[in-house]
Amino acid sequence: MTPRMFFVDTIEIEGLGNRHYLAGGSRTAVAVDPPRDIDQVIGAAARRGVRITHVVETHLHNDYVTGGLELARVTGAAYLVPAGARVSFARVPVRGGDVIGIDSGLSLRAVATPGHTPHHTAYVLEEDGVAAVAFTGGSLLIGTVGRPDLVEPRLTEQLARAQHASARRLAAELPDAAAVLPTHGFGSFCSSGQAAGATSTIGREKGVNDALIRDVDTFVAELLAGLEDVPAYYAHMGPANAAGPAPVDLTPPAVADGEEIAARLAAGEWVVDLRHRVAFAEGHVAGSFNFEADGKLATYLPWLMPWGRPVTLLADSPEQLARAQRELVRVGIDRPAAAATGTPRQWVREGEEPVSLRRAVFADLAAERRAGREPVVLDVRRDSERAGGWIEGSVHIPVHSLPQRIGEVPAGTVWVHCAGGMRAAIAASLLDAAGREVVAVDDGFDGAADAGLTVTLPKP
Repeated sequence: MTPRMFFVDTIEIEGLGNRHYLAGGSRTAVAVDPPRDIDQVIGAAARRGVRITHVVETHLHNDYVTGGLELARVTGAAYLVPAGARVSFARVPVRGGDVIGIDSGLSLRAVATPGHTPHHTAYVLEEDGVAAVAFTGGSLLIGTVGRPDLVEPRLTEQLARAQHASARRLAAELPDAAAVLPTHGFGSFCSSGQAAGATSTIGREKGVNDALIRDVDTFVAELLAGLEDVPAYYAHMGPANAAGPAPVDLTPPAVADGEEIAARLAAGEWVVDLRHRVAFAEGHVAGSFNFEADGKLATYLPWLMPWGRPVTLLADSPEQLARAQRELVRVGIDRPAAAATGTPRQWVREGEEPVSLRRAVFADLAAERRAGREPVVLDVRRDSERAGGWIEGSVHIPVHSLPQRIGEVPAGTVWVHCAGGMRAAIAASLLDAAGREVVAVDDGFDGAADAGLTVTLPKP
C-alpha cells in the first residue's frame, strides 16, 4: 500500500461545536472554513513547515464569524468562496467541478452540495486523482446533515430536499474509504442532530446516515420535525461574513473598578461573571449574570444578550478573561466594554458586599415537596429535552427564551433546573438579578426520579 503524502490537521472549537481543517503536502496547504482567530491556523501551518496558498469556504456560515478573509490577506492565499454567495469583497468564485491544485499530486475538487445553504460547496481532497478526504462543511455530517432552515423559512423544505440529493451525490461519487470531515455536527446548532461518533467514512455513512438510507419524503418530514430553535445571534453571522469581517483585537479590555461596574449595571448594560457556577453562587456582584467561561459561552451569551449591548466581563484570572475574549470574537462580540479580574469583593463598590444564591440537588427539591412546600419548579431545557420527560408540575421556559419571558415565571421561590446545572445557573442568575428568590439545582436530570421526584413521561 502506497503511503499517503498528505496531511490533515483538525482545529476543534469545542465551545461552538465545529471543526476546521488545514490540509496539504510537503510545501503548501489549504485552510478549510477557518475560525475567526486565525493564529491557530497559522500556528498549525508553521508546525508543519508549509505555506498556506488557498483558503476555502464551504458556505457563508451562520454560527460563527469566519477568519477566511483575514487569513487570506495575511498569508497572501487565494480566497475561494462559492460563486453563488453574495459577498462584498474580492474572492475567487468556486463552482462545482472546479479543480484547484494544492501541492504536488494533491488537488481539491469542488462539489456543489446545496442544502445547508443554497450555494453550499464541498471539497474533495484528491491524491494523484484518487479521492481521499471530503471536506463536507454543513452538508453530509457524521450520522446526520446540516440543518436547512437557516437561510429563509420559505426555502426550508426546498433546501431539505436539496440536502438529501447532495448527500447522495457525495455518496455516489466518492469511494467508501474516503474520510468524511465536516465543519458542523459536534455540538453546533447548525447541525440537524448530534454527530454519531468522532470520525467517519463514506462507506460508514451509507449504512447509518438518514439522508442515505431513507427516501426523500420520509427524510424531509423527519428532518423538519426535529429542528430545534435557532440561536438568535445567527441572524447577524451571515451578514457579517458576507460583508467581510474585520481583523480581531484580542488585547485586554479596559479595567473596570467597582464604581464603573455599578454604573454600567445602572445603565442597563450586561455584566457577565465568567466564573464557575459554584463560585458565582457563593458570592457575586448583584445584577450580574453567570455564563461560565468553560461552558458554551459563545453559544449562550450571544443568544440571550440583546445584540450590540455593551458587555463587561468579570473573571477570576487574566487567563480566563483571555479565553473568553477569544470565544466571543468568534461570534462577533469583538471588544468587551470593560473587564475586571480577581474576586467579587474587588468588584463591588466600597462599603458594599457581594450577594449569594442558594444551590441544591434534586433530592433537596423532593424533600421540599415531602414537607408540603410547593415551590415553583422551572425547567429551562430545550423542547426536545423536555419531550423525553419532565418533573410533574414544572413550568417550562427554555433558557434562551427566559430574558423575554421572565415575567411569566409564577410568584414564589423558584427552583430552576436544566439537564446538568450550567443552564440552570444562567437562568438562576437572570432571576436573581430580577429580584426573585431562586434556588439553582446543580444536578443531573437523569437522577431526578431516583431522588424521589415524579417524572412525567410523554404519552406513547
